[in-house]
Amino acid sequence: MKVFIQSIVAQLLLNPYIFWRGYQAIPAKKSWRIPYTLFFVLELALYFFGFIFRKELPDNIMTPIQYICNSWYIASVYITLSLLTLEVIRLSNRLFHWFPQWLTRHWKQTKLTLFFVIIIGVTGLMIKAYLTVAHPIVKEVYVTLPKGSSERDSLTVVMMSDLHIGEVIGKKMVQRYVSLSNAQHPDMVVLVGDIMDYESRFAEMEHIEDDLQQLKAPLGVYVVNGNHEYRANRFAKYRWLAKTGTTLLIDSVVQPDSSFYLIGRDDYVNKKRKALHTLMADIDTTKPIIVLDHQPWSFAEMAMNGVDLGLHGHTHNGQLWPYPLLMKLIYECPYGYHKKGPTQFYVSSGIGIAGPPYRVGTVSELVVLHIKFK
Repeated sequence: MKVFIQSIVAQLLLNPYIFWRGYQAIPAKKSWRIPYTLFFVLELALYFFGFIFRKELPDNIMTPIQYICNSWYIASVYITLSLLTLEVIRLSNRLFHWFPQWLTRHWKQTKLTLFFVIIIGVTGLMIKAYLTVAHPIVKEVYVTLPKGSSERDSLTVVMMSDLHIGEVIGKKMVQRYVSLSNAQHPDMVVLVGDIMDYESRFAEMEHIEDDLQQLKAPLGVYVVNGNHEYRANRFAKYRWLAKTGTTLLIDSVVQPDSSFYLIGRDDYVNKKRKALHTLMADIDTTKPIIVLDHQPWSFAEMAMNGVDLGLHGHTHNGQLWPYPLLMKLIYECPYGYHKKGPTQFYVSSGIGIAGPPYRVGTVSELVVLHIKFK
């Protein structure tokens, strides 16, 4: 829902620019201009109808409106980027006059051709972006920790973060995630926050807890809070998570077996969460220590306390290009493997998505951690 509300920027700023440039490119005929104008009028009317009545409309009407308008929102971003690139090329020609004469002589035909090139290109990009979300990859990550025990020399962990179960990520997608996880035959499964999107009712209505109960791992399935668990219906989400058969770790320490410790931190949004040194006060630090912490803000704290491996999500690696570039300015490590002092980290781009089901320049991933203990 938040992405739907934010897309008002595109509706008010990007749409007029796209309409203006497209109107200039198409032939000056009613058979072209009337359907073209109607498209923008209808999309804008649909958006504001959903925006104004979003609290009154039932889910079976509101969800398709969000889907259509958010899809156009993503498309409009890439159409605008394409048009701005053409603006730069056109302005450079004013300075250097490098366009060939045949291009300037047939400028109307050139604009119409570019109109269709952008439509076809962005449509292809959107299809690929959707398929990237619909078919998550399996990311193999190999980590060697400097500690070990006589009971175990290795551990296979499936890590999933940012499922965002809600209007878009529903029962079929969760079943796909569960099948993909079970196919890896992990020793342990960890779900590193943002299991839900905004509302709990979608997971409750589809009984998605039944699907998460099918996750198989002899050492158990462990869950930590993400920032979205603190949004709407917080306590309903806790009650629902209790039905999934998973172990919810909120500032908790467990030993799935005697060879290592697993610490699950409450989300960073909770400013009263326990300090890491408090959670580690009574544990044997000669054994490997793995920490689940949804948001990747605590690298220095983990390194200072001698954590061996930190697992994070939250960033989605920006989800849609060019946001991955921005993520690199915000986070020390927005995605992938990272090491700080003695501590190793992996930040996942997430298996689900926030908002519309598209990824450009990023991947939806299920991470398989192959951990070796020295």
